[in-house]
Amino acid sequence: MALQQAEMRMVRWMCGIKVKDRFPSRELRERERLGIDETALVLQQNWLRWYRHGLQKQDADWVKKCMEYEVGGPRPRGRPNMTWSEVVENDCQAHKLNKEDAMDRSSWRTLIKDV
Repeated sequence: MALQQAEMRMVRWMCGIKVKDRFPSRELRERERLGIDETALVLQQNWLRWYRHGLQKQDADWVKKCMEYEVGGPRPRGRPNMTWSEVVENDCQAHKLNKEDAMDRSSWRTLIKDV
């Protein structure tokens, strides 16, 4: 239920529709008509866009250090949540993207749009 509400908030934000506009959610769910992508797809493209941004930074830059930072200590019991870097690595492997592709901005943008 909470995920659906969060997704609807995201859809409203992508469409530029405020809650006070009183636009019904059932009409927003017809995304093909609105011409917007799935929420998960938009998030995936944004992760890959920021991944490229981090790769472009110098090694001494704080953004690059944050990307490579490993948090110490034990992880909680059970199946741990995936880290941001694990999610991005899986996305890159699934779509056959590599770091060399990320160095060319125009080709990277077209590659992640095709995701």
